Amino acid sequence: MGYAFTPGDVLFLQSPDGTAALEEMDGYTLSSSTRLADIGQARRRFGSYASVLMETVMLRRKAVAKLPGTGSWLFTNDALQQATPGAVAVHRARRLRDRNVHDVTCSIGAELDAAASTAATVIGSDIDPVRLLMARHNVPEATVLRADALVPCTRDTVVLADPARRSGGRRTHHPAALEPPLPDLIDAYSGRDLAVKCAPGLDFDRLDWDGEIEVISLDGGVREACLWSPGLSAADVTRRASVLTSDGSSWTLTDAEDDELPERSPGQWIIDPDGAVVRAGLVRHYAARHGLWQLDPRIAYLTGDSVPEGARGFRILDRIKYSEKALRQELARHDCGVVEILVRGVDVDPAILRPRLKLRGNRSLSVVITRIGRAGVAFICESPPVKHSRVSGRRTVRRSESE
Repeated sequence: MGYAFTPGDVLFLQSPDGTAALEEMDGYTLSSSTRLADIGQARRRFGSYASVLMETVMLRRKAVAKLPGTGSWLFTNDALQQATPGAVAVHRARRLRDRNVHDVTCSIGAELDAAASTAATVIGSDIDPVRLLMARHNVPEATVLRADALVPCTRDTVVLADPARRSGGRRTHHPAALEPPLPDLIDAYSGRDLAVKCAPGLDFDRLDWDGEIEVISLDGGVREACLWSPGLSAADVTRRASVLTSDGSSWTLTDAEDDELPERSPGQWIIDPDGAVVRAGLVRHYAARHGLWQLDPRIAYLTGDSVPEGARGFRILDRIKYSEKALRQELARHDCGVVEILVRGVDVDPAILRPRLKLRGNRSLSVVITRIGRAGVAFICESPPVKHSRVSGRRTVRRSESE
C-alpha cells in the first residue's frame, strides 16, 4: 500500500525545512541490508517526519527510469505505479500540440507535464486533495483544481482521462468496472474531443466507440491503449499500433494501410510482431508493409525471407509435426542444451514442457510451437540478436490462440 500521505505531509515536503531534510535523506543508502539502521537514524534525526521523508526519497529513486527528469517531484506509491511512462506521455502530447488540454484525472501530473511542453494551455483536475497538491508542485505551469471527472468544468478543451481500477480491486477488463466507469466518462463528454488512457487488455467489444483505438508499446512491452474520439483521429483510422523505445525512436501502423497478403509456404524466417501490433489487430497490415505473410490466418506469427529492422526473427532450421517425443528427438539431433519456447494456438505450457525435453547438448535454440490449419507444428530455429532496436527477447513466451 505504501505510506498514506496527508495534505500536511505535502506542505512540509514543499517547505524549506522539508526540502533540506529530503536532501539529507537522499544520502541514506536505503537498501535491504541498511534499511533498519537507516530507519533508526532517520527517526532520531527527523522524528515524526522520518516515514514521509524516507517514502519520498525511495519513490523518487523508483521514478528515475519511468519518469526521467522528475528528481524533485512528489509521489504516492499508487500514483507512481499508475503514472504513464514519460515516453508514452510525450508521444500522446505530440498529438495534442497547440490544443487546450484538460486532464480530468491528473493525479500527480505525469500527463500534465508532457502536455505542458506542446499544448497551448494545460489544466488538471482530480478529487484527491493529496495528489492535487503534488500536481501543483510537480507541474507549476499547469492550472490545477479539484473537480469530479464526471462533471465537466471547462469548455473548448481536449479532455484527457485515465480511469483507474477501483481501490483495492483486482485488475479488470470490463469498461464499467473502472473508476470512473468508462461508459459514464464517455457520456459525460459526449460531443467533446476526448482521449482516454486504458489498459491494453480492456474488452473493447463491450464498448460503443466510434473513434480510434491506439495500442502503445514501449521497449517491447505493451503498456496501454488510448481511445481517441473522432475529432482527434483521421477519418479512415479505427486501429493504430505505436511502437516506442526509450531512445526516442518510434513507428506507427494503422488499419488504413493495405492488408492483402499472399498465401505461401513458410519462408526462411518466423517473425514475432510487436505486441502493440498484435493487440491492435494489425498483424496483416504489418505483414503487408514488410513483404511478409502468415503461417496461418488465425495465428499472429508471420513468415518471410527477411526480418524487418527492429523485429524479432527466428531462422527456421527444421519443421516437424508437433509431439513431445518428436521434439525431444529433434532437439537432441541439433545438440540443443538450452531452449526458448514460444507458443501460439496450441495448448502447451513451456514451463512444463522444458524439463521434459531433457536437453543435454551445447547449443542454444528457439522452438516455435503453433498450428497450421488443424495440425500442431514445431519449428526449430536460431534466434539472432535483434539489430538496431532496444527491444529485448524473452526466454519463455506463451501466446493465446486469439493472438
